[in-house]
Amino acid sequence: MTISYRRIATALPLLLLAPAAHAQSAQSTEALEQATRAGDDVIVTAARSATPAGSVAEAVTVLDTATIQRRQTVVLADLLRQTPGIAVARTGGVGGVTSVFIRGAESDQTAALIDGVKINDPSAPGGGFNFGELLVGNIARVEVLRGASSVLWGSQAIGGVVNMITRQPTDQLSVNARAEGGSMGTGQAFANVSGRAGVIAASLGGGYYTTDGISSYARGSERDGFRHYGGNASVTATLASNVSVDLRGFYANGRTEFDGFPPPDYTFNDTREYSDAEQWVGYGGVNVALFDGALRNRLGYARTDIARTSYDRDLTPRETYRSQGQNHRLDYQGVADLGGVARATFGAEREISRLYTRGYGSTDRGRARLFSLYGQLALTPLAGVTATGGVRHDDHDRFGGATVGAASLAWTPNGGATLLRGSWSQGFKAPTLFQLNGSTGNPNLRPERSEGWDAGVTQRALDGALEASATWFRRVSRDLINTRACSPAVDGPICDTRPFGIYDNVARTRAQGLEFALTLRPVEALTVVAAYTYLDGENRSPGASFGLPLLRRPRDSTTVNADYRWPFGLSTGVTLTAVGDSYDVGQVRLDGYVLADLRAALPLTDNIELYARLENAFDQRYVVAVDYGNPGRAAYGGVRLRY
Repeated sequence: MTISYRRIATALPLLLLAPAAHAQSAQSTEALEQATRAGDDVIVTAARSATPAGSVAEAVTVLDTATIQRRQTVVLADLLRQTPGIAVARTGGVGGVTSVFIRGAESDQTAALIDGVKINDPSAPGGGFNFGELLVGNIARVEVLRGASSVLWGSQAIGGVVNMITRQPTDQLSVNARAEGGSMGTGQAFANVSGRAGVIAASLGGGYYTTDGISSYARGSERDGFRHYGGNASVTATLASNVSVDLRGFYANGRTEFDGFPPPDYTFNDTREYSDAEQWVGYGGVNVALFDGALRNRLGYARTDIARTSYDRDLTPRETYRSQGQNHRLDYQGVADLGGVARATFGAEREISRLYTRGYGSTDRGRARLFSLYGQLALTPLAGVTATGGVRHDDHDRFGGATVGAASLAWTPNGGATLLRGSWSQGFKAPTLFQLNGSTGNPNLRPERSEGWDAGVTQRALDGALEASATWFRRVSRDLINTRACSPAVDGPICDTRPFGIYDNVARTRAQGLEFALTLRPVEALTVVAAYTYLDGENRSPGASFGLPLLRRPRDSTTVNADYRWPFGLSTGVTLTAVGDSYDVGQVRLDGYVLADLRAALPLTDNIELYARLENAFDQRYVVAVDYGNPGRAAYGGVRLRY
């Protein structure tokens, strides 16, 4: 299956000559700006376009700019763990490999986006994104979509989607900056400036972070630090009332120290190893609105580059492993408003992925092409009712085709005070280049697949002072890729080069549970936000693992955030996190724990604010991964500027 880019290039000038209309499209800068301004009233991830929250049937949590600033969180994964349905496991301190599990799905089954651009790592064995190296920095908004969303977002969106939106251009000159320091030799500084000059609007930012950290090995004495610097840019040019061009970029460079398995016994212990990682994300797109905005078109190109190199200071040569992954994605998306009672979202994508790895005695290369077509129709036959259905087909040059579908229904009988919602969806994840081509690769792999549903209710009352929601979900995943012994009778001569096993579609899991969220504003100065998740996740693979709980995914988790603004301007807050027991490799039981974080902020002027926080205030010792340490009590303070 192929797509003619020559035809698209020929048709584009004709679109530019169409009658003027208000330019707006799915992943345009204008849509991202609209969502940022609207708080949690508009969602861009669920439908790949700016959509009123009251018509969204999927379970979505929005962390807006005010929430992010109020909680003072530095590492994005620490912010995500406070949302329903999410479990986070980090190996060591800040910068350590961090897995984000949505509704019990594998971490590699989470689609990670920056401003709508997928940033999952094609060089990683499972193709997932390492959230450990991603700081909040200049991220202004996060949308967490729970449940499979492969119809619109393609491969990997089995558990859900995390869409991180950076600070977007503004019409007026705006400057945001902050600097802080604290425990473990930690310091950071971030700044962003945005504004408009004529038809050009831009937002530019950057930052630096460093910490001496803790020992990754729980019983170690040598600290493993982390250093990060990066930048973000978003530029849009409004060429006409119906035409705009967007250019966006994201850059991150990090060095993470970690512990390993030194000789002579090769057991986990202190080592002087470290890894350098560099990531580039670039996007360019043109947005064209036709027929007075009834048809919005976007043609875009995105490229991601991720390069990682690991070193051991005690070896010669020092380099132990090198990997590089690239994604090139060309896509078209259209959104058509059909008479006010229907909206169609449709598109085509072509993605080229490349992989290079070198280390541990082998060098591997891989390339794959994925072509996709998708369509979704949202109907509003009656006031307050939105019914949505969609289908997607992907053609992969290695495993062939995969087709998935989704349907949902949202109904509010009383103008938004009550929202009843339900959804059914299928998900898939293509085999990674490493799984197809690596030292344990299998060229005959099939995509991982899932099917699930959820049903929920959201109730608002007391003029917005109370909002509560509950969602029950269930998902069955099959054909999950794992390693097994290579059998010459089954696999043939390939076993001659697979002494350590081979990847195969051998695993199956089931996850079901309940998500509960509550927001209370009994008085204007007090906000209480609570989230609870019950997860029943089980391995359903035949054999000895059947019936065992999924690893590093606790059955119960609760988070409560309470913030109060005093009459003289001081803001104080607390985050309480209670995580139940879980299991790690070898079915080692990990005890649950409770953490308490305290924070305060005091404005000195309209533009300057001092803030401070105390993390793990009671110095709780806890484990989320066997033999890995976690930070104890730590204090930080800083200053924030806004103009």
